[in-house]
Amino acid sequence: MPDNRYRNRGRGRFGNADRDKGERSGRGFGGREGMADRRKRFMQRARGGVSTAYTASAADHSIIQAINSYSEIERIRNTIYERLEEWYGAYFPNIRLENHDTFAKLVSGVSSREADDESISDILGGESHMLIEKIKSSTGFPNMDPEEHKAMKELAGEMLRLSEVQKGLDAFLELQTKKLMPNVVYLIDYKIAAEMLSKAGSLQRLAMMPASTIQLLGAERALFKHMKYGSRPPKYGFLFKLPELATVSKKEKGRMARIYATKIGIAARADSMTKRFIADVLKQQIEKARKRDSQPKESG
Repeated sequence: MPDNRYRNRGRGRFGNADRDKGERSGRGFGGREGMADRRKRFMQRARGGVSTAYTASAADHSIIQAINSYSEIERIRNTIYERLEEWYGAYFPNIRLENHDTFAKLVSGVSSREADDESISDILGGESHMLIEKIKSSTGFPNMDPEEHKAMKELAGEMLRLSEVQKGLDAFLELQTKKLMPNVVYLIDYKIAAEMLSKAGSLQRLAMMPASTIQLLGAERALFKHMKYGSRPPKYGFLFKLPELATVSKKEKGRMARIYATKIGIAARADSMTKRFIADVLKQQIEKARKRDSQPKESG
C-alpha cells in the first residue's frame, strides 16, 4: 500500500496555494475594499506631508523671489540713471545729484536754463539755490528739442515708477523676513538676511552651513578668482554691507566677519529648528567682541 504519510505534505500552513490565496485575499488587507481604504489613507497622509512641506518652504520662496526682484530693479534703475545722466548732462553738465528720484524729477521738470526758480525749488526742496545757479549758468547744449525732452521724461518716469515698486518690495521683505527668521534679522539688516537666504536656497540650508561658508556668501566671484589665479582671498561677502564692520579696524574686519557669521549660523538654526528667540544673547556676545577689538592693545 502506498505510504500516505507524505500525501498531505505541503498542506500545512502554506500547503494549499489556492485555498491560502483565497484566505489571504479575504484578510490582512481586507480584500479590495481594505486595499482601497489603505490607499486612500496613505494618499491623504502624503498630501498632508507635501502641504506642510510646501507651507514651510513657501515663505523661503517668496522672500527669495522678492529680494531677487528688488536687486534686478535696482540694476535696471542704475542703468537708466547712467543713461539719463549722460543724455541730460549734455545740456546741464554741471548738475550732479546722488538721489536718483530727485534727479528724475529734475529731468521731468526742467528742460531749459530759463526754467522758473519756484518750480525748481519745488522739485529740489529747500537747498536748491546753488543748483538753480548751476542750471542758469550751464555751459551745455543751448536748446533742448521738445520731443527729446518728452523721451527723457519717459525714462525719468520709468525710474520713479520702479522706485515705487521697490518700496513695496522693501516693505514686504521687512515684514516676511522678521516672520521667518527673527533671530537673524535681529543681528543684521533684513535685506542682507534675505540676500543670504537667496544664496543658500532655503532657511534650512542656511542653518546647516558652517560659519566659513556664511561668511563668504555673496563673494563667490572673488573666491573663484582666488582659486583660479591665486589672488587675495575674500574676507566676506554680503557682510561687507554691515555698517558695524565699517567701524572696525582693517586688520580685524575678517575676524569680526567670522564672529558675525558664527552668530548668524546659530540664529538661523534657532529660526529653522527650535523657534526660540536667542538673538539678544548673540547680539550681546557680538558687542563684547567689538568692544575688545576697540580697546588699545598693550605693547609688550
